[in-house]
Formats: sequence, structure tokens, C-alpha cells
Amino acid sequence: MASAAEQLAANMNAGAFAKATDLHKRLWFTLGALIIYRLGTHIPIPGINLDVFNKAFQGQSQGVLGMFNMFSGGAVQRMAIFALNVMPYISASIIVQLMGTIYPPWEKLRKEGGDAGRKQLNQYTRYLAVVLALGQSFAIAMGLQNSPGVVYEPGPAFILSTVVALTGGSMFMMWLGEQITARGVGNGVSLIIFAGIAQGLPQLTVQLLTMTRTGALSGFTLVIIALMSIAVILFIVFVERAQRRLLVQYPKRQVGNRMFGGESSFLPLKVNTAGVIPPIFASSLLLLPATAMGFLATTNLPPWAQWVPTIVGQLQHGRPLFMVLYGGMIVFFCFFYTSVVFNPEETAENLRKYGGFLPGIRPGKRTAEYIDYVLTRLTVIGAAYITLVCLLPEALMAKIGGSLYFGGTSILIVVTVTMDTVAQIQSYLLAHQYEGLIKKSKLRGRGK
Repeated sequence: MASAAEQLAANMNAGAFAKATDLHKRLWFTLGALIIYRLGTHIPIPGINLDVFNKAFQGQSQGVLGMFNMFSGGAVQRMAIFALNVMPYISASIIVQLMGTIYPPWEKLRKEGGDAGRKQLNQYTRYLAVVLALGQSFAIAMGLQNSPGVVYEPGPAFILSTVVALTGGSMFMMWLGEQITARGVGNGVSLIIFAGIAQGLPQLTVQLLTMTRTGALSGFTLVIIALMSIAVILFIVFVERAQRRLLVQYPKRQVGNRMFGGESSFLPLKVNTAGVIPPIFASSLLLLPATAMGFLATTNLPPWAQWVPTIVGQLQHGRPLFMVLYGGMIVFFCFFYTSVVFNPEETAENLRKYGGFLPGIRPGKRTAEYIDYVLTRLTVIGAAYITLVCLLPEALMAKIGGSLYFGGTSILIVVTVTMDTVAQIQSYLLAHQYEGLIKKSKLRGRGK
């Protein structure tokens, strides 16, 4: 006989969705917030000659600016008020996470502060995001002003207006993401990045069809790309849902005449603990030299530095040197970021504190060593998986001889955010089913 939870899950159909009015409000709120975000990516900052800027941007579309443009939904290419997107907030979150492992006061807040400590760290993240947004906005304003013909009237007024517009846009994006998380469905920041990347899907489809029509791409290759895309998506879903569950046993204890405990649970360890951070870090660092060289292209280099453009030219999408370094840095950041976000010693201490233990493993140091042993081997598999997913589009790009809008990082973000959002929708539906079941049981009890 099926359990109550299984029966509820089986009944989550269109009828159950139609009755979940609270979920409808959350979905409409999320959709409205994303529409506001997309509208903001088409509002340019004042004082910019967009025609001149677009010509200058084309030369940098394969560097860091191209990657930021993809995450911002084309806002960088249009130099819109949302050009910074939520990147300062994401950078601040990563910095605070890193500092939380090496800076004792913040480490104490993270471990012992509870909800108050987490709120304090979140506040520090917001303050740091403002500082980063101000610095990036000022750098962008100076870069635009120093570019010939891009700014109509250079000067302090343009710098001030640009800093205010870009910083205000980024802070509004941060606030909008938090509102989506609280009043909508899914993680707001992730959904904003997802919306920015997904808007390029039509562009990618048109690009591939145009290449096929003009003969630059054969029909057979187009079919292979479509099948490979489906296979990569299925592979990502399979690995992202994969877990290594460690059995945790709790001893029995007697309180008065009653026995408590003796239950068992699982400690789930994800195969890909680091998420999408490693490819973002790796691609950003590798594309920085190419972006810098693009800005310095008109400068005469001394004789001893004539080899620099040749080396930097190999750090472009699809080039062998880029692919080798890209794969190596992804592996490095997978292990590095996993060590930051998951502490085996802290996990083992929490298990010991609540009386849990792994069967056959002594609590404390031995448990921490075993968890680290399992996690290291899982990270090897996770690093290989992310490297494969990210290098496949690069190899395809080298084969075609052009540039594709979507890379491995984009596919990872789109698929994982979609999975998380669908899981939240299912959890809301399940909660609604439970509420209906409780109301029915209360009415039956009153009838008796």
C-alpha cells in the first residue's frame, strides 16, 4: 500500500495546481519581476553614443565583456542601467563566504551566530556589494570617457551620472532578487541570471539556422548539435540529482519509562558540490588577458613584448591553449570551492553534538576523515563532469569555426536553475495538498 506522501505526490496534477491560489500569486509576482528586469536591460545610461559604443563592443565580444553581456541579457552591449546586473552581489557573496572560513569573527558568526549571525553576514554582503558596484561603475565610466566618440559630453557630470545609474541599477537588481526569493518562486538572483541567459536562445537558434542555410554549417552537423545538446542536458540533470548518502545512526536513550532515538537518517553529499562557480571563475580569469589586450591593441609594444599578442591570441574560445588551461582551472576551482563551502570537521562535530554517528566509524576525527575521503572522490567525479560539459561547446566552437552564444557555463546555469525552480513549485503543491488533507481531517473530526 502506498504511503500518504506517495498518494499526495501522485495527486499533484493540473487540478491540484489550479487550486493552489498562493502559488499562482507567487508565479505572477516572479513573472512580473522578470519582465521589469528585461525592460531595464533596454534603458541606456545617459550621454552614450550607442552606435560608436556598439562598434567598440564588437571587438571585445569574445572577452570578459562578452561573458558579462551574456549573463546580463545583452545589457552590457546596450550599456543599459542594468549592465552590472547582480554580479557585484554574487562577487560579494563569494568574498564573504571565503572570509567566513579564514576571518575568525565572521567564522564565529557563521558557526555560532544562528539566524542572527546569518542576517549579519547577509548585511555585510550587501554593504560589500555596494562598494564593488561603486568601484566597477567608476571604472566603466572612466573607460567609456576615455574611448573616442563614445561619450557625447565627457566630464565629471557624466562620470557621476554613470556611477549613480549603474550602481543604482545593480542595487535594484539585488533588491528585486531578494523580493523574488521571498515573495515569488525560486532563488531570485539565480532566476535573474537565468532570464538573462535564456533570452539568447532565439538568437542562437537563428544563428544556427542561418549558418545552415548559407552552407557554413551542414544539416548533418546541425542534427548532431541538437542531439548533443539534448544529451548534455540529460547528463547534467542526472549528475546534479546524484548523491552519495552516508548512513547516520542515532542511539537509543531512555527518558523515564519511554525509549527515544534509535532512528537512522542519511547525510547527502552531492557529486557537484561546487556548483557553477568553478567555470565562472576559470573563464573570467582566462578572458581577462584577451580583454586587456583588446584595449591596448593600438599601443605600440616594445620589442621584448612582441610575443604577448600571440600568446594572448591563443586564450580565445576554441583555441587549444584556452581549452587546456580552462579544463585545468575548472578542476582546481572545483576542489578549492568545495573546501570552502563544505567543512568535514564541522559536519562531524555537529553529528557528534546531536548523538549521530556513521556505523563502523568512530565519532570525531575519524568521522571527519571519512567524510573528507568520500567528498574528495566525489569531487573528482564532479570536476570531471563540469570539465566535460564546459569543454564540449568549446570543441564544437573550434570545429565550426565560429562563436556560439551558449557555453558550458550557460547550459549548467539554465538547467540547474530550472531544476531548482521546478522542485520549489512541487514543494508548494505538496504543502497545499497537506493543508487540504489537514482541513478535511478536522472537518471529519468535528462531524463526529
